[in-house]
Amino acid sequence: MMKFLYVLLALSSTLVGAEKPNIVLIYADDLGYGDVSCYGATKLKTPHIDKLAAEGRRFTDAHSPSAVCTPSRYGLITGRYPFRIGSNRPVMVKNPLIVNTERTTIADLAKEAGYSTAVIGKWHLGFGNKNPADWNKPLKPGPNELGFDYFYGVPVVNSHPPFVYMENHSVVGYDPEDPFEYGKVAETPKVHEKMGYNFIGGAKKAHALYDDFSVGTTLKNKAQDWIKEQKDKPFFLYLATTNIHHPFTPAKQFQGTSECGLYGDFVHELDWIVGGITKTLEEMGKADNTLIIFTSDNGGMLNETGQKAWKMGHRLNGELLGFKFGVWEGGHRVPFIIKWPGKVKAGTVSNSLVSSIDIYKTMADIFGRELKEDEGEDSVSLMPVLKGEPNSKIRETLVYCPNKRHMTSLRMGDWVYIPGQGGGGWTGKAGSHTFAGANTLPFTGCKNSDIENGKYKADAPKAQLYNLETDLNQSKNVIGQYPEISEKMKKMHLEIIGEKTLNPVRKPRKKKK
Repeated sequence: MMKFLYVLLALSSTLVGAEKPNIVLIYADDLGYGDVSCYGATKLKTPHIDKLAAEGRRFTDAHSPSAVCTPSRYGLITGRYPFRIGSNRPVMVKNPLIVNTERTTIADLAKEAGYSTAVIGKWHLGFGNKNPADWNKPLKPGPNELGFDYFYGVPVVNSHPPFVYMENHSVVGYDPEDPFEYGKVAETPKVHEKMGYNFIGGAKKAHALYDDFSVGTTLKNKAQDWIKEQKDKPFFLYLATTNIHHPFTPAKQFQGTSECGLYGDFVHELDWIVGGITKTLEEMGKADNTLIIFTSDNGGMLNETGQKAWKMGHRLNGELLGFKFGVWEGGHRVPFIIKWPGKVKAGTVSNSLVSSIDIYKTMADIFGRELKEDEGEDSVSLMPVLKGEPNSKIRETLVYCPNKRHMTSLRMGDWVYIPGQGGGGWTGKAGSHTFAGANTLPFTGCKNSDIENGKYKADAPKAQLYNLETDLNQSKNVIGQYPEISEKMKKMHLEIIGEKTLNPVRKPRKKKK
């Protein structure tokens, strides 16, 4: 009954009498702030993404909801900070759906407004309501129960079993005579063999349809085909690419095309995917009435391939400190581009503080939909920035959510308050897949006043405060110099985030037998 009323409300909105804009949201995976030409990359080229920026607005102070993949996607589709669900970590093959099906998502908002809706690509929010999820039955609830009419894509992440495609509730090519089995070594592609996955195996027939080097092409084609089917209704497409998450497996046509190895080649494939979508919109005559949003789920990751790219001169996150999983700027400040012909002035740049969480309220405003108190609680509309002054101030604060929940931090204006030492992400050493944190400074040449030779100084403060206006690179922790600001932010931080987030109750680990 309530959804029926919202449909009536949408019909009486400002869009009545005007053609509703189609909305295409392209959510790249692990694409860092410095991974795109129009954001400063020189060892690779992204002409299609650059064209979006030239025809729309490029944001320089935009952030993902989290520095981690799963919570970032939660924040995107719900308009809520991911710390509110008690976890800043990714879900994997065993995990149930982490989004409450009673909660209104961005897809629900679009459906209520009369849109066709689809999510194509990486889901990574879990399936079903059991732990572990039963992969030998229809996997529901899932995207279809969260407002998406259609889902096709990779269920978890392209570096993790079961290495299959899904369509709506089913695994593509699944045969009940060839079931999945937990605890069995997965028959993984060669690119994964050294990783030793043994989470779930079996389903050889379904797995045979999955080829690492064709995932990008498959998802692009599916997205283009779905767009072509939308003739009579406005549509909302959420395209979540697997590019550029490891393993770096670009199609053969892109291999060797960049100046920074497979890392750059994979970005080239991502750019080609974006170009394919924009080309289809143009061919269908829908480009002029389509709002395109391009951004990333978190910052770049300094894994083995990323380290090779760095040595070749590519800077994943530009000059920012930090990488994926961490709370320093490199973990979550991301490319963010919006093209909306006739609404957003072409070739413009905005330094407004924004987040992907804000897409939720923005879509609601486009549909003329008033939000209830428990809908998109942390989302702020981008409309004043899109239709008005590019540098309009729409946010006073923004919460940063790294991998370690107790390091959830607060942005207030130009200030960032971090309640502990370090970045709150991974802390592996050079040459490892988990290379991050203080250890990266000698490798990257970045500077931070708390760290020397990759280690924290004995007298380093127990918390951090940075002014991004004067120190975007976060080279100097000034918490001792501004006690009034740090105390004000500490108090506000606790009020917003809460004691449970900062000091979560940790269950004792079970002893191995």
